[in-house]
Amino acid sequence: MGVGHSSLSSCSVDSLFITAFTAQPKTSSFSNSNRQKPLFPTKKHSPFAVLKIGTLNCARVAGEMEIGKGIAAAGKPIVDLHGIDDGLIQKIVYDALVWSSLHGLVVGDRNDQRSGKLPGVGMVHAPIALLPTSFPESHWKQACELAPIFNELIDRVSLDGKFLQDSLARTKKVDAFTSRLLDIHSKILEMNKKEFLKQEIRLGLHRSDYMLDEKTKLLLQIEFNTISSSFAGLGCLVTDLHRTLLNDYGEDLGLDSKRIPGNTATGQFAEALAKAWTEYNNPRAVAMIVVQTEERNMYDQHWLCTVLKERYPL
Repeated sequence: MGVGHSSLSSCSVDSLFITAFTAQPKTSSFSNSNRQKPLFPTKKHSPFAVLKIGTLNCARVAGEMEIGKGIAAAGKPIVDLHGIDDGLIQKIVYDALVWSSLHGLVVGDRNDQRSGKLPGVGMVHAPIALLPTSFPESHWKQACELAPIFNELIDRVSLDGKFLQDSLARTKKVDAFTSRLLDIHSKILEMNKKEFLKQEIRLGLHRSDYMLDEKTKLLLQIEFNTISSSFAGLGCLVTDLHRTLLNDYGEDLGLDSKRIPGNTATGQFAEALAKAWTEYNNPRAVAMIVVQTEERNMYDQHWLCTVLKERYPL
């Protein structure tokens, strides 16, 4: 479910949501209409059509079109990827690689041992889909409406220390990482329980991942990321890349770049961090980003740091 990927088994969408302090819940619509409006429609499209694209690592972009139940067999697919000229595919791939290199849509190359430690060493383009995936607009809006509800749920659960300790007790026995976190959590509660419960300044940077079930056409949540909500930086770049490619080749592919939704996750994350720092009201406070010893995804993190420093200089 990485940002920019198209699932080879079903359609996927990534969403990055922010809650600073307490989010207000909104009413969500769970209607399951038999005719969904694609978020990335072509000029001529069929309902339920799912566009599947391989990654740039492939010598040839592999793709296929699946038409959902209820669509006539004679219905034409959105784009016949197998019918696209090889020369055009190679041009799009070339332009995508150049764009990714120029705009920092990169990760460390796993074949270079230094790529996770030294910036600028062993870089390679991020594993992305060459073109955006067709996705029902109604489900996209549903995911956005669910964001503040899940955000408030996670926020409330985080304040219930006993529930967290009890519900994760079995996990603690088999997972060293979770065990260590629970030990730290328990010590904090014991040392300063009253102050902890009174803490009014809380910030949650969340990413909720969804996929579209092929059989039911329902939006299903895959996971809710809280401790490591990555890919805000690279995710925004994928959106820009897709829009650029469709501006150049959309007419040939029958895809409309204007149907690609905006992605401002990096700016929103930076804004939330800056707001939390301001509310903390301590000029000596810092925003600390904890990373792994070897982090091939460092550029995604550096994008967030860069935007934060540029927009909110001390």
